[in-house]
Amino acid sequence: MKKFMFELCAETLEAVEAGERGGADRAELCVRLEVGGLTPPLALTVAAVGAVSMPIFVLIRPREGDFVYSAAEFDGMKKQVEEARQAGAGGVVLGVLRGDGRIDVERSRELVELARPMAVTYHRAFDRTPDLSEALETVIATGADYLLTSGGAPRVLEGAEALATLVRQAGERIRILAGGGLRLANLAEIVERSGVQCLHGSLSHHAKDGATLEARVREAVGEMKSIFCCQ
Repeated sequence: MKKFMFELCAETLEAVEAGERGGADRAELCVRLEVGGLTPPLALTVAAVGAVSMPIFVLIRPREGDFVYSAAEFDGMKKQVEEARQAGAGGVVLGVLRGDGRIDVERSRELVELARPMAVTYHRAFDRTPDLSEALETVIATGADYLLTSGGAPRVLEGAEALATLVRQAGERIRILAGGGLRLANLAEIVERSGVQCLHGSLSHHAKDGATLEARVREAVGEMKSIFCCQ
């Protein structure tokens, strides 16, 4: 397995294509990032899968707000997982919480099992749980392959120390994917302080005036290569 990974968070087909040209390892596909991201239209998923060779991970989130879902909403999520698999997605990104804010193990595991053979990322619903250490063990129990987290902080740089703790606790059982406010300017500091090897971001803030998304992805990937080739 490659030592490091960069996942681009993308809302459009153009962003997905730019990410692949820039060297991203994969893309998380969603819409409406202003509310934290929602499930993309199936037509966009199909187009993205057909346009690039890198894996497309589809966000499974039917609405904005909390992550406590009704029976009808949960049925809709199961349908979205099946549609993503049928479209040829490489993975899905999901998360379900209980009313007390803890991980809903049973429902989350059901979605993980339904998703196979796709890979599964448990998303930043994790950051809303009251005890990150307990929640990490619970996420691992769902069978998820990756955990996307900012270390419980609003932005990933602020959560770097908590991320370091999670990385040590996780060991080889699940890959920690650090995201939430990732910037080119803070990428190296996040890696150094947290020990993460996988980063996630939309790179919506330019590294240089007028830089294209492709150029920003290439810069991020290049910086990660320079960090990890020396370890």
